[in-house]
Amino acid sequence: MASPESRSVRSPAVRRTLFVILALNLLVVAVKLGVGVRTRSLSVLGAALESTLDTLNNLIGMVLVAVAARAPDEDHPYGHDKFETLGALGIVVFLSISCFELLREGVSQLLHRRVPVQPSATELALLGGTAFINVFVVRYERKRGRELNSPFLLADAAHTSSDLYVTILALASLGLTRVGLGAADPALALVVALVIAWSGYQILKEIVPILVDQRGVDAGEIRRLVGEIPQISDVRTVRSRFSPSGVLFAELTIGVPAGTSVADAHRLADAVEALITERLGASEVTVHVEPS
Repeated sequence: MASPESRSVRSPAVRRTLFVILALNLLVVAVKLGVGVRTRSLSVLGAALESTLDTLNNLIGMVLVAVAARAPDEDHPYGHDKFETLGALGIVVFLSISCFELLREGVSQLLHRRVPVQPSATELALLGGTAFINVFVVRYERKRGRELNSPFLLADAAHTSSDLYVTILALASLGLTRVGLGAADPALALVVALVIAWSGYQILKEIVPILVDQRGVDAGEIRRLVGEIPQISDVRTVRSRFSPSGVLFAELTIGVPAGTSVADAHRLADAVEALITERLGASEVTVHVEPS
């Protein structure tokens, strides 16, 4: 498991990253909301909603990452890492809400043939500027997420990447409105909803295996590794899973020749733990020893 020292360094670093992203997202929300209210463009208001969800996710993430950094205790012997993964699941909930609202409003505007107010060149430029901010946020957050092994940062980066596509669609809607084709706005809003839904699906693909403790490493691979150690007769039960921070938890039972001393059995268990950590990365390994 990640050491208390590594958690104490990782958590503030993730929170600092989220603070920078929060400030940028607040700027994006202000611009999109202002343009959306003035033009009454559903696509732009949908983009503003998407960015608002980003800011809420950042705030939730700052709280959850602090909780996830706590050391293991009696009630949570494996640590609190999964609280951060729950934060990523929260992103999917927010995505679902925004997707539903956009679909509902898009269909309503299509039925009532509503069109946005024609935007000014300045409003188009401001909305275009938010796209550049989105690009920076995605690259920065993804880079920091990989450096810090943070599932929340990686999930939020995936969400923000969908925000970029949403912004492009909103720009397209305003551009079409400017040339007299504002009736396309509700249809583009429906496309925005589909982009949001796809983003949620991608996040679920990443976090569900962690939440349900899906197998971390193929049991055959672990058996092959352990089989390289002399004096181990066989490898019996093998279980493994990954923590949200990327630590591999493995539990296995090895068979040793009858008559093996306690000291030798302990040495073999240490050798198994060291080998798995060396070959498979940061690991917390529990080895049970039984006579063959």
